[in-house]
Amino acid sequence: METLAPIVFLIIVLAAALLLRSALGTVAIVAVLGFVINSTVGFAGWLGTVFNPANSGVPIIVMTVAVAHSVHIVSSTLAAMGRGLDRNAAIADAIRVNAWPVFLTSLTTAIGFLSLNASDSPPFRVLGNLVAFGVLCAYVYSLTFLPALLSILPLRARAPRGGKPAFFDRFGGFVVARRKILLVGSALVAVVLVTGISRIELTDNWTRYLSERYQFRQDTDFVIRNLTGMETLEYSLNSGREGGITDPAYLRRVEAFADWFRAQPEVFHVQAFSDIMKRLNKNMHGDDPASYRLPDNPELAAQFLLLYELSLPGGMDLNDRIDVGKTATRMTVVMRSLTSQGQRELDARAQAWIRANAPGLATEASGVSIVFAHLSQRNIQSMLTGTIIAMALISLILIFVFRSVRLGLVSLVPNFIPAALAFGVWGYLVGRVGLAGSVMTAIAFGIVVDDTIHFLSKYLKARREGISAPEAVRSTFRIVGHALWTTTAVLCLGFLVFAASGFEISWSLGILVTVTIGFALLADFLLLPPLLMAIDRTKER
Repeated sequence: METLAPIVFLIIVLAAALLLRSALGTVAIVAVLGFVINSTVGFAGWLGTVFNPANSGVPIIVMTVAVAHSVHIVSSTLAAMGRGLDRNAAIADAIRVNAWPVFLTSLTTAIGFLSLNASDSPPFRVLGNLVAFGVLCAYVYSLTFLPALLSILPLRARAPRGGKPAFFDRFGGFVVARRKILLVGSALVAVVLVTGISRIELTDNWTRYLSERYQFRQDTDFVIRNLTGMETLEYSLNSGREGGITDPAYLRRVEAFADWFRAQPEVFHVQAFSDIMKRLNKNMHGDDPASYRLPDNPELAAQFLLLYELSLPGGMDLNDRIDVGKTATRMTVVMRSLTSQGQRELDARAQAWIRANAPGLATEASGVSIVFAHLSQRNIQSMLTGTIIAMALISLILIFVFRSVRLGLVSLVPNFIPAALAFGVWGYLVGRVGLAGSVMTAIAFGIVVDDTIHFLSKYLKARREGISAPEAVRSTFRIVGHALWTTTAVLCLGFLVFAASGFEISWSLGILVTVTIGFALLADFLLLPPLLMAIDRTKER
């Protein structure tokens, strides 16, 4: 991330300069970003936060998300100066127009990231809390430090050019004229893309988290190809009584379970206590190959085990294989390189075998591998709750702000659809999603709702002034079209930088969020206006 963060910063600076066409406006935005990043990272330092690959992208995400507020205020200031207002009046007008939308977008974005506290993964909780703090810092600095800085910078009034304003004026006319086609077309495209979700396989492979350019990945690949597996399943097999591990009936069940695992194609090696007892029996019978079997007498087996333990040098005892009371033994299953879904399926088959053939051994698999295998699944279940709560809160906020249940619910359509479309495209192109997918919806929803709020705020303002719905749409595109395009471009470029990360969770999360934000802009430009005109027309009737 020490390489990606400067790249993101440079991209944001260049994008802001090109899209705003104001060097001093870009300088003001950069200054705000510096304050926001330092405040967020400093806050993390005071909390004693430990960064790891899963949450090390906090500065990049904060930088990318925070720039939107500044862009809206700077863009509005420059536009107001272009209309003939002096600098201070233009700044005041920009604050008046954007203060409420910026507050709402900060609140909804913070709620989206705070919903990551529902995650079972602590690094994601840290990421969510720090980014939420950074977003609130961005809100404060955008409405305090930024206007003060703009008031002392020698900003130049920029006359409206025939480019962007004229383009969005024409684009608004296109949307109004083609609203029925856009509604039907959007629905058809959504249906086609959303069906791709059915192709997604929820799975992870922690040995593939890092790209092949890292030495650790190269070493693990070499071990898997030439030596053994890197992933294990651990089973504690209970005999049911103290000293019961030398019972021949118990040993036969352990042996059968181990033999079943050895017959599975996903397994490299199995280490079971029954193997130790068979080798002891052979050794105590003069290394006769015919004696490589389990002892028939429990007392004899106990004597063999005692003799073996007494003969072992210090540090080489069986404490890692049997418990102190000799009630249970440990069986280790070394697997080939499996995805998390493959590991869950293998363990499920093992549990089914135990229930059918050795119910007394019933046990759950343990170990790091099985924890990772269930992490994505558990994380999605917990994040589903968190995301629903976040969506419900944001929905209530929108309904309260817009003073209309109908309008509040309609505004959610262009915010729900983008994530579904992104997962659909991912299903068609990639086909599997892991830990990143479990938190993507919460992150993206809190971000993409910002554009909807800005669009609706300007649209409702026009409607309350008595402007018709079609004209209100055109007016909204003229006022915020350029700003929405600018912020979306910066957000997409910022998150797209994660694609260069060598950590799978980071690059997949970055690409998914980028695609979602892109779809959200299309939804706000092509779907939301026709929906607004449709409900306003119905309301008028």
